[in-house]
Amino acid sequence: MAQLVRDVMTLNPVTLPATASLVEAALAMRDFDMGDVLVLDNGQVCGIVTDRDIVVRGIAAGNYPATVTLGEICSRDLTTLSATDRVEDAVSLMREKAIRRLPVVEGGKPVGIVSLGDLAVERDPHSALSDISAAPPNR
Repeated sequence: MAQLVRDVMTLNPVTLPATASLVEAALAMRDFDMGDVLVLDNGQVCGIVTDRDIVVRGIAAGNYPATVTLGEICSRDLTTLSATDRVEDAVSLMREKAIRRLPVVEGGKPVGIVSLGDLAVERDPHSALSDISAAPPNR
């Protein structure tokens, strides 16, 4: 029987509205020890922002982090999965699109996120990527 995305995904992804500032996203990432935030518009997933996006699209572009919104810098061309999709589908999508994170969505609402690290821990638990992904945060 094929393993499903729900078996490997991280539940309860961090979400913020598109109107939230980059500072709010950075604080959420710090507080929840995450490298990404799903962006919502009227409760529906409309994008994703990573820690790298905050630096490259936000700060390095000369924007002031307290006034720039997530809606202004988020990646909106999202590839998403359902919790009932197969893990092989997640692997294929990540490979095909060269992405590290896939939001898991049901009816437009976020229910989880599956990352390259999640897949490494599940599929190759003795790999360097798995060790790094499973390690406690370095604060």
